[in-house]
Formats: sequence, C-alpha cells, structure tokens
Amino acid sequence: MDQQPTKLQQGLVQVYTGNGKGKTTASLGLAFRAAGHGLRVYVMQFMKGSTVYGELASARRMAPELTIEQVGRDTFVSRSHPDPQDVQYARDGFDRAKALVLSGDYDLVVLDELNCAVDFGLLPLAEVKALIEAKPPHTELVLTGRGAHPEIIELADLVTEMREIKHYYNSGQHARTGIES
Repeated sequence: MDQQPTKLQQGLVQVYTGNGKGKTTASLGLAFRAAGHGLRVYVMQFMKGSTVYGELASARRMAPELTIEQVGRDTFVSRSHPDPQDVQYARDGFDRAKALVLSGDYDLVVLDELNCAVDFGLLPLAEVKALIEAKPPHTELVLTGRGAHPEIIELADLVTEMREIKHYYNSGQHARTGIES
C-alpha cells in the first residue's frame, strides 16, 4: 500500500553526540522511518568515504525518498593536524549541505559526523550555527558526532548523548559487516 507523502508542519533540530556507539545508527533509523512515510530525506556523511557501509546499499533501494552522500576520504582525519584535503572535502560538503537544507526540498536532512568536523577544526562553528538558525521551518535537521559544541547543543531542540559503558572493541572484537559497517 503506497502512502501519500507527509510534510512536516514543524521541523526541529536534533543532536546525537557522546562517546558511545549508536549516533549514526539512530539518525539512520530516523531517516528510514521518515522515508517510509514518504518524506524526502538527505543524509550527508562527513569524514566518511568508504563504500562498504551497508546503509549505502539500503539507501539506493529507497531512492528517491532517501539519498546518502559521503564527503571525505576513506581514512582517519588527524585532529591535531588535519590534512588540507580533509578541510576542503568538509568545506565543499558543507556548502552543498547548506544549499540542500536552505532549498527546502528535503523534509529531513542528517549531517552525520558534522559535530566531529567542527570539533576537528574542519568547519567553522559560526557557519554551522548560522545554518541551524536559517533552516526552513518545515525541515528537520539532525547533527551527529562526538564533541558537539555547547553552542550547537544550546540551539538544538533535542540532544541525546550516547555514553559508552562497555564496548566489545576493548576486548578485541573487530568490526563486523552488517553491524558496524
């Protein structure tokens, strides 16, 4: 049974942060739920450039309601000395994300790992705050990643902190296809 597309009456700002596992997973769950109701969803993943993530294959099946774009290299970014290429990828991605949000064409926009990009100095905090304040009223905006800046937290309507209590990586368990990737 096809559902008629729903439009949000009011879009809010959500932040998923903290050192625990589940920030991207929570935002993708929201994205899949929204797409299932006919909302147009765009997910931009900062600081990620790998093609092995299972959500990429799932998103292709849910197109055109759900689109995922990665902006970054398939390598770790140095927090203390980010490579200029990483800064440029983040800058280009943010410019594109800003255009997507401000277009009003999407009901839900997830900027995955954007908090990390700000925390690592790849993007200026002031520009992210300006985007939050300028988003269309009907667009839901989700920012994920460790190290959410207190000023971003203050602007958000919902903030969830994922806190690691125990993690199997610490006992030597490696990432598993379909669970972590």
